[in-house]
Amino acid sequence: MAARPLSPDHNDPTPARRRLRALMTAIFWGTAALVLAVSLLGGGEELSADARGPHSPPAASAVMSPSASPSASGPAMTASTSKQLPRSAPTRIRIPDIGVDAPFTDLAIGASGQLDAPPPDDTNLVGWFADGASPGEHGTSIIAGHVDTKTSPAVFARLSELEKGDWFTVERADGRNATFVIDHAESFAKNDFPNERVYADTDDAQVRLITCSGAYDRAAKDYTENLVVFAHLV
Repeated sequence: MAARPLSPDHNDPTPARRRLRALMTAIFWGTAALVLAVSLLGGGEELSADARGPHSPPAASAVMSPSASPSASGPAMTASTSKQLPRSAPTRIRIPDIGVDAPFTDLAIGASGQLDAPPPDDTNLVGWFADGASPGEHGTSIIAGHVDTKTSPAVFARLSELEKGDWFTVERADGRNATFVIDHAESFAKNDFPNERVYADTDDAQVRLITCSGAYDRAAKDYTENLVVFAHLV
C-alpha cells in the first residue's frame, strides 16, 4: 500500500523531523526507480561496466567520532565546524576521490508514495529530498543519484569505492560549504530496505548518499540492492 507523508504535528517543534518522518513512511525506490534500466534484448547486448553483476558491498565499520576531521589533503574546515548549519538548499556536490562534481535537483515523494528518482537522462545530476533536512542542517539529509543510464555510467557509478574517512563537500545556496566525512557504507536488498536505520532522525547533521547496486534483474529491469553511504558533518 502506498504511504502518504504525515500531516504536520503541531506539538513537534522540529519541521525537519516531521519532513523526515514523511520520507520514512515511503518505500525508497521501488521497481521504477533509481536507475533507468539497461535495455537487454535477447541476452546478447553487452551491459555497461556498472551493470555487469553485483557491486562488492563495502565492509561496515564503526561510526567515527564526531571530532574526526578530513585527511590532511582534504579541505580546510570553515563554516561547517559548528556541527550543524541553518537550513539552506544545496547547489553542488563535490566528491574528489571518485571524480564527482555535480549540481542538485529537488526530489519529492510522488503519487506512488515513493521518493521520485532524479531525471534519468542526465548522467551528472544528483537529487536531494527537498522536504527533509538540507545537507548540514540538523537531522538526516538524503542525496541520491543514478549509477548508470541506458548509454553510460552516471554520477554515482563509483560510489562503492568510497571508504571510511573519505570526505565530500556540499555547496549551499547561502554560500557556505558543508564538509562531510564518511562513516561507513552498506548495500541493502531493495525488498528488505531498512527504512528506519537509513532515514531515522539524528542528533547531529548527517547525510545518506544512495544509489543502486547488486545484481541486475533482467525480469524486473532493475538492480536488486541499494548502496547507502553514511556520513556526518565536520
